[in-house]
Amino acid sequence: MPITMQNYALTWTDATGKPRASTVSYDQNSANSRKTELEAAGASDVTVVPIRPGELPQP
Repeated sequence: MPITMQNYALTWTDATGKPRASTVSYDQNSANSRKTELEAAGASDVTVVPIRPGELPQP
Protein backbone atom coordinates (compact mmCIF):
# COMPACT_ATOMS: atom_id res chain seq x y z
CA MET A 1 0.00 0.00 0.00
CA PRO A 2 1.59 3.34 -1.05
CA ILE A 3 1.96 6.16 1.42
CA THR A 4 0.34 9.37 0.20
CA MET A 5 1.76 12.62 1.51
CA GLN A 6 -0.52 15.64 1.49
CA ASN A 7 1.03 19.09 1.20
CA TYR A 8 -0.61 22.34 2.31
CA ALA A 9 -0.12 26.02 1.56
CA LEU A 10 -1.71 29.15 2.97
CA THR A 11 -3.52 32.13 1.53
CA TRP A 12 -4.33 35.27 3.52
CA THR A 13 -4.89 39.00 3.41
CA ASP A 14 -2.19 41.03 5.16
CA ALA A 15 -2.84 44.00 7.45
CA THR A 16 -2.67 46.43 4.49
CA GLY A 17 -5.37 44.52 2.57
CA LYS A 18 -3.02 42.87 0.06
CA PRO A 19 -3.76 39.20 -0.81
CA ARG A 20 -0.84 36.87 -0.10
CA ALA A 21 0.04 33.20 -0.61
CA SER A 22 2.78 31.06 0.85
CA THR A 23 5.77 30.24 -1.33
CA VAL A 24 6.52 26.98 0.45
CA SER A 25 4.49 23.89 1.20
CA TYR A 26 3.82 22.57 4.69
CA ASP A 27 2.67 19.39 6.36
CA GLN A 28 -0.68 19.76 8.11
CA ASN A 29 0.66 20.50 11.61
CA SER A 30 3.12 23.10 10.31
CA ALA A 31 0.42 24.75 8.17
CA ASN A 32 -1.87 25.04 11.18
CA SER A 33 0.97 26.54 13.26
CA ARG A 34 1.75 29.06 10.53
CA LYS A 35 -1.96 29.95 10.29
CA THR A 36 -1.96 30.76 14.02
CA GLU A 37 1.17 32.92 13.60
CA LEU A 38 -0.35 34.86 10.71
CA GLU A 39 -3.59 35.49 12.58
CA ALA A 40 -1.63 36.71 15.62
CA ALA A 41 0.26 39.12 13.33
CA GLY A 42 -3.01 40.70 12.13
CA ALA A 43 -3.65 38.76 8.91
CA SER A 44 -7.26 38.02 7.96
CA ASP A 45 -8.96 35.37 5.83
CA VAL A 46 -6.16 32.89 6.57
CA THR A 47 -6.92 29.61 4.79
CA VAL A 48 -5.00 26.33 4.73
CA VAL A 49 -5.19 24.96 1.18
CA PRO A 50 -4.39 21.34 0.24
CA ILE A 51 -2.01 21.26 -2.74
CA ARG A 52 -0.15 18.72 -4.85
CA PRO A 53 3.63 18.44 -4.62
CA GLY A 54 5.25 21.25 -6.60
CA GLU A 55 2.04 23.29 -6.72
CA LEU A 56 1.48 26.62 -4.94
CA PRO A 57 -1.73 28.66 -4.59
CA GLN A 58 -2.37 32.04 -6.13
CA PRO A 59 -3.06 34.93 -3.73
